[in-house]
Amino acid sequence: MALEGLDGSGKTTQVNLLSGWFSSKNLQFTVAREPGSTKTGEAIRGLVQQRLDLEIPSETELLLYLAARSVFVKEAVMPVLERGDVFLTDRFSMSTIAYQGYARGLDVEEVVKLNNFASHGLDPDLYLVLDIPVELSLERLADAKKEKDRLELAGIDFMEKVREGYLDIVRKTDNAVLIDGTEAPELVHLKIREALVNEMPTAFGI
Repeated sequence: MALEGLDGSGKTTQVNLLSGWFSSKNLQFTVAREPGSTKTGEAIRGLVQQRLDLEIPSETELLLYLAARSVFVKEAVMPVLERGDVFLTDRFSMSTIAYQGYARGLDVEEVVKLNNFASHGLDPDLYLVLDIPVELSLERLADAKKEKDRLELAGIDFMEKVREGYLDIVRKTDNAVLIDGTEAPELVHLKIREALVNEMPTAFGI
């Protein structure tokens, strides 16, 4: 399964809370972030997000993220799924469609086609999308005093397009649940647990 949403939406907090819940249920699971979680993926992450001295065209940005996804699926995801364990990732394909498709203005259908190739056709059983207003995202990022990456520096209009992209994708996607990320983390966590039990009862049912 994948957690999605704007930076500052609470994904990291929810990953930590879910990890505790999975442990309490004696589930075998692995947590990862994307792009990253492999040597190649982390190298690409540093290049595309942190090397602000580089002018990276939107098409190049897309292909770099997809290159990271390809190795992520092969090296990080597939071994876990082959063991029959739960895999939880902070971001996956939906991020690419929202950021590089909707927000960067690349052809969404082409982005989806290229992503399917890079992900080896793999799609999460469930996307959990944490939705917050862009203003709250910026406020939380400022409070965290985190150095902004390339995407976070793209501006408010860009982030609004990302959010609208997420909302549109969720409306068109059967395996996606929208969660209000503005509420207290504990309440968001309970709603995520409810969604997992409802959508994936075999794995998470009581």
